[in-house]
Amino acid sequence: MSKPRIIKKYPNRRLYDTEVSSYVTLEDVRNLVLQEIPFQVCDARTNEDLTRSILLQIIMEQEADGEPMFSEQVLAKIIRSYGDSLQGMMASYLERSLNLFVEQQARVQDQMKTMMGSDPLSMMQEITERNLSIWQEMQEGLVRAATTPPSGSSGASRGKHSASGDED
Repeated sequence: MSKPRIIKKYPNRRLYDTEVSSYVTLEDVRNLVLQEIPFQVCDARTNEDLTRSILLQIIMEQEADGEPMFSEQVLAKIIRSYGDSLQGMMASYLERSLNLFVEQQARVQDQMKTMMGSDPLSMMQEITERNLSIWQEMQEGLVRAATTPPSGSSGASRGKHSASGDED
C-alpha cells in the first residue's frame, strides 16, 4: 500500500496538498475520495489528524446541495445512538451496510454492461432477493449480538441461550 497523500490544514482554514505543492479546496479533497486516493488531513501546527472532520465537512456540503441523503429522522437516530451501549455495533453495522450497498451497486453496473440484451426485470429480482437475504442475516446477527448475555453471566442464562438452538 502506498503512503497516504498528506494535506495540511492551516489556521486560516486553507488546505495545502503537499504532493502537488498547492492549496486545494474541499471539492478537490472530495475528488480524492471519489478517485479512491488515500489521504490524511493534518493540522499544520499540531499535526493532529483532521481527516474525519474534513470528511464530515464534505458530507455537510453535499447534504446542503441538492437532494440530501440523510433525513432529519435518520440524523436524529444517529445522534441518539452516541453513548448507547451498542454504539460500536451501530458503527460496524452502518459500515457493513454501506460496503454491501457499494458492492451491489458495482455488481448492478457490471451486469447492466454485460446484459444489455437480457431481461432486466429478472436481474433486478435476483439482486433484490440476494439483498433481502443479506439484510436478514445482518439483522439476525445484530439481534443475536444484542441479546447474547455477557461472557460473565450466570450459567442459567447460558443454558437458556444454548437451548434456543442459536449457532455462532
